[in-house]
Formats: sequence, structure tokens, C-alpha cells
Amino acid sequence: MDNPRNRRWMHCDRVSKEYLDGVEEFINHAFSEKQDGEKIACPCTECVLIHQVNRTTTYDHLVINGIMPSYDTWFCHGESLKGSNNAQANNRSQSTLRGDDMTGMIHDAFGGFTQFMDIDVSEGGDIADNVQENTANPSGNQPHPEVDKFERLMKEANEELYPGCKKFSKMSFLMHLTDALPEGEKLTPSFYETKKIVEGLGLKYEKIHVCPNDCMLFRKEFANKNVNKCNICGASRWKNDARKIPAKVLRFFPLKPRLQRLFMSSETSKAMRWHHEERNKDGVLRHPADSEAWKKFDSKYPEFVGDPRIVRLGLASDGFNLFGTMRTVHSTWPVILMPYNLPPWMCMKQEFFILSLLIPGPKPSGNNIDVLLQPLIKELNELWNVGVETYDASTKEIFQMRATLMWTINDFSAYGTFSG
Repeated sequence: MDNPRNRRWMHCDRVSKEYLDGVEEFINHAFSEKQDGEKIACPCTECVLIHQVNRTTTYDHLVINGIMPSYDTWFCHGESLKGSNNAQANNRSQSTLRGDDMTGMIHDAFGGFTQFMDIDVSEGGDIADNVQENTANPSGNQPHPEVDKFERLMKEANEELYPGCKKFSKMSFLMHLTDALPEGEKLTPSFYETKKIVEGLGLKYEKIHVCPNDCMLFRKEFANKNVNKCNICGASRWKNDARKIPAKVLRFFPLKPRLQRLFMSSETSKAMRWHHEERNKDGVLRHPADSEAWKKFDSKYPEFVGDPRIVRLGLASDGFNLFGTMRTVHSTWPVILMPYNLPPWMCMKQEFFILSLLIPGPKPSGNNIDVLLQPLIKELNELWNVGVETYDASTKEIFQMRATLMWTINDFSAYGTFSG
């Protein structure tokens, strides 16, 4: 038999005598311990060791499609890679130490690669390199996606979690996350428990079904899934009637809890009074509080001047193409509120922008945007007329937080939309 690393016939023309003799040599070797009718993993450039075929079909495939040119060690057909014996023992003992068998699990998932079970991948990633090279197809076809997936998983199954880590591989760590932490760890045991903790933050959002033509919102008394059509235009509420998939969904992020969070920290709570207590009032325009609009509002509603914690908001919105390409016509409208109580070095920072609504595309709502703004308008009215009890961390007291919308920030086209 030829040297496994010197099989030149594999690179010869498929009609040449040398190539055909090599195919016969491979067939005889691969089926030497097989019974009549048994199948092997075919190494042709189309099957790429995925499909199991019989002797005659293997020969036909190798002559018609050609053999994978880098499959010079027939590791799927009884041959071993260099140094495999010692490496296999090390690899198995390492798997025992880790308490897993990641490579075995991957082999079970890939039926065409079950014979990889005895191949070493612990030294230098030979398997990954071999499989990657074997997917090269001289006929110009794309590599089989299963081969690429197998190669990636094998690499992750044997890659150290961090340099020098002998206990866990990158993949096994995902299976034994808590085992990698010190004793006494209090990591949540499930995704469900994690969600319960995150829900404690209270910053939820509401999904509201919308008429495809933006005529009405399916909320309150219309939220029932038995309401299937728009009361105004008669359009179906559902994109898929059988599965009750909504045609359009508005996402509403309640404003009250987000404003309350501004007062939960003593630092931001104090900063919310900056416009009244620390602002330089020398007549120079440095902040919206120095503007004529702010002063006119104070004179018209003097009750707001008494408590500097009353939140003054600006609203900004415009459509954008979330796909980032001009070839796709799409317009999604985020509605963002900004609290202008904060000093100028804080109020324009992204972390203080409050997303209130996410109006979906693909088409802009136009003059019907007032329908989609209803949840926000209702909440703004409540904050103006009644307010909400809020804890002030800087003064350690509870007060009635109120809010007002001072202005909107838009370009002229969006301004026309919001003006109706």
C-alpha cells in the first residue's frame, strides 16, 4: 500500500490509469473487512464522507466525481493519524476528567462521521484541518454544509476554555457551567429562574396588535383574540389566521417606571434638580432651562416651579431603515423621550434617552401616527394631571412625580406627520 502521505494518484486525471488503479486500491482497502452489500462513507467530492454507499456506487462516485484531494489519510476507513494511539488515550482521560464526552456526542449527531470516534483531535487540531481541507471541491461546488458544521463543533469541543484549562473545553463548559464555578456559587439553575430575577427590574414592555393600515389598536376591550378584524377598515388583524400571528405589532415601553428610576439613585436624583438649584442664571443660553419657552412655561404654570423634580420632557422621532440599505424600502419609527431636568453633560447622553414606542414598518404611518401614539399620550396625561408616587433617593422621601412634554424635536417632514 502507498504511503498515506504520498498518494499522488488522488491528484491525477480521473481517466488516467494511475487514478483508476488508485481507486481500485482504495476500494479493496476500504471493503477488506466488509461483508458483501455493506456500505462505507464515500470520500468523493459530492458525498464528502457524509453518505454511506455500497462498493459499486463508491467506485462510480470516485470515477465520476473524483476523490477529495486532501483525504490522503483514510481515517474513515481504518487508518490512524500520526501519534493517534497515545493522543487518544490522553484525549479519553481528559474527557473523563471533564466528566463529559463532547466529541462522542458530536459523532452521534453526525451519522456519516461515526468512524471519527477513534481519531485524535487533541494535538494541533488535525481533524479540523483535515475536514476543512477535504471540503475543497475541485469541481467548483460549495463544500457540504454538514462538513463545515462538523469541523466547527469538533474544534469547539477540544478548544480550551482559557489558556491552560484542562478541566473544561469551550463546549463542555456550556454543559457544566456551574461545575466551573467555586463551591457555594449561587447561579440560577435554569433560564426560567433567571427570567424571574430580571423581571424584578420592572422595565417591561407591552406588545400591542395594530391594524395593518394603522386605523386602530387592538388593546383594552379589543385585545381579546376573538376580535379578528379592524372596526374601521375591516382589515384582518392576523398575518396568519390559523396560527393567530399578528399582522403588525407596536411595542410600548411604559414611561412611569423609567422616570421613577431616575430618582432611585441619589446621584441622578440630585442631578434632576440641577436646572433649578445649580444652573448659572446669568442670562446666557447654555441649557433648555435658559430658553424663552422654558420661562414662558414657568410663568403659565407656576405650580410646576415649586418642585424642581417635575420632569420636563422633549420628544424626538423619525423614521429610519433598520436594514441599512437603500435597496430595501422600510421605515421604523422609534419615539424617544429626553428628560431636560438633567445638566447638559448628562441629558444628551444615550443612557438617559428613554425609548417609549417602537412603531414598526415597513411603511410609515403618516397622519395615522396619532393612533399609535395613544398609549404614550394617555400616560403623559396621567403624569400631567395626577402623577405617580416616587421615592427620591437623595432626600429619602416619597413625592408625587409629575411630568410635562415641553416640545418635540423633528425635521420638517416628521414635524408635519406629528402635527397631523
